Order: sequence, then structure tokens, then C-alpha cells
Amino acid sequence: MLIKTLLKRAHRGALRLRGVQPAFASANVAAPVSATAPRLIAIGGGKGGVGKTFLTVNVAVTLARMGHRVVAMDADLDGANLHTCLGVSSPEVSLADFVAGRFSEPEKLLIQTREPNLQIIAGTHSNLNQPQPGQTRRVELLRGLRGLEADFVLIDLGAGSQPAALDYFLVADEGLLVMRAEPTSVENAYSFLRAAFYRRLRLAARGHGVRELVDKAMDQRNEKGIRTPYDLMREIEAIDPIEGRRFMQTMRAFRPRIVVNEVRTAADIKLGFAVVSVCQKFFGFKADYLGYVNYQDEARESVAARRPLCDYRADVEAATYLGRIAHKLAEGRVADRGISP
Repeated sequence: MLIKTLLKRAHRGALRLRGVQPAFASANVAAPVSATAPRLIAIGGGKGGVGKTFLTVNVAVTLARMGHRVVAMDADLDGANLHTCLGVSSPEVSLADFVAGRFSEPEKLLIQTREPNLQIIAGTHSNLNQPQPGQTRRVELLRGLRGLEADFVLIDLGAGSQPAALDYFLVADEGLLVMRAEPTSVENAYSFLRAAFYRRLRLAARGHGVRELVDKAMDQRNEKGIRTPYDLMREIEAIDPIEGRRFMQTMRAFRPRIVVNEVRTAADIKLGFAVVSVCQKFFGFKADYLGYVNYQDEARESVAARRPLCDYRADVEAATYLGRIAHKLAEGRVADRGISP
């Protein structure tokens, strides 16, 4: 039902695709970072094939060409291809070496690309018995990423709502959700947001009773009839009003940023606004519509050529829109440092 609501809202109020500027959010509510710590940006989407790696690669290259020191990490150890899209053949080290304990410092995994300011941490050579780091190892990894000599660390998440992907998304300074204007993508994006949000609440839970209630709410067919975060808030307030108020603050602090990829029509553009509206109504938190990237054959050609679109065909509209997204993220970094742009 919610998926139909999103798609219906996206088709209301026709806009013209040509000549319409991407919709960008003006508010920046990410966690503050120090002047030296890199800004972590996690890029997820729930569904494979929506363009997470494509966005990561082009934003990373654009930021690097703006003069920022950038690290792009492939966290999709089950289907790593970030290195391929950047023209890096057969990486000798990867995140899998960190997972296996062969390296303990992320800086030892860095691989230089042909872009002077861009390094990557590849995701190749994964261990099928343990493709993702455990929770303790993830904490160590994130701590190590915070210590890198970089301005930005972009984390390309794998598909699905596995704990590793959710944790990266939640701990990052920015969480970007990439989606396409098709029912399967919308459905998976909703599932990803829902899973991330409830995981955030569970980690914030202090009392056993509240945590148990959150666990029940994660089952969409729970016997208490909890269907939305608002339903959950009412149940928590009935148990513990103080905890309920604290959870409301946790809910409002969660603010993912939406990117719609492969836009073809005016209705596709409107999807981003529809997602923002539904997040407010059904989840109780605000999402930002960061922008959209229109569909172009050159985008797929650039992937086949193992080159970022901004390098392969910088003159096409999609490359321009990707550049605007990168500039918006860069403005957020400047704002957190307290520096006038």
C-alpha cells in the first residue's frame, strides 16, 4: 500500500524534465566533525542495480577534482566492482584482508587511482565463510576510517539490509539512499529505511522492556499491531514516558538524503518529493531530497568503458547533475568546519 502511495504521489503535478534544476535540500543536519577528521558518506539503496557504485564513483572523482582528498571504500564484499568502475585492475589488497585480520589499519589498504586526490579501498578477494566484518571489527574499521588523512570517505554499500550495511549507513555523517523510479526499487528503498530506522532505535534502547518492544515492532505482523514508528512511540510512552520522549528525539535526528537515479519523466523527478513526504507521515522523520540524475545511454557506456561519466562524457546532463550533488556534499563539509564558502 505504501509503495502505491509513493508512486501515486510521484505522478501528481506534472513537471517538465528538460530545463528543471535538480531539487537540493538546503538543510544540513549531519553530525559535526573536526577540522581534520574525514566526512563519512555511506551510499546505500536496498536493491542492487540502482546505481550506488555509479554515484559513488562519480561523486568521488568530482570531489577529488575540486581539490578534496577522497577515499572511496567498497563495502560490498559479495559483489565488489568499485575498482573496476575506476579502472583499477586486480587490487593486491582489499577490505577482505582487514576482515581476515591480515591488516589492522585501513590506511594499509589504500590504492591510488589515476586521479591524484582519489584513493580506494577495494572489496575483492572476499572470504566466502565470512564476507563481512563482525560488529567489533566494524567498529575498529570505522574508527580507522575516521583517522585517515582525507576530507571525504565514501562508503559504497552492498545491496540489502544486512547489519553491516545498516551500521555503516547509521554511523556515517551522511546517509545517501539511491533509488530508481520503479516499484521494486521503491519497495526495497522503503524496506532499507525501515530496517535502518528500527536498528537505530534498538541501539538507542536502554531498558529491556523497550528493547523487547522494538524487536517486536521489527516484525511487520507483530501481535501488538505496531505498523509505523508512530505506533511504536505510543507503545513506548505507555511503558516509559521519559524514554518515549528520548526516542522521539532519536527519531527526529535520523535524516537520510534521497537521490533518484535514471530519471526519465517528470513523475520520476517527483518521486524524491514523495519519499520525503512519506518518511514524514509514516516514519516521523525528515528526509532530504539531495537531487536526481537523469537517464542517459552515455552513463551505461561509461561503466562499460571502466571510466566515470564525469570523465567519459563530462558534457552530458547526467554528469552535470552528478557534479551538483558532489558540490552540495562539499558545501556540507565546509559548513561543519565553520568556514564561509
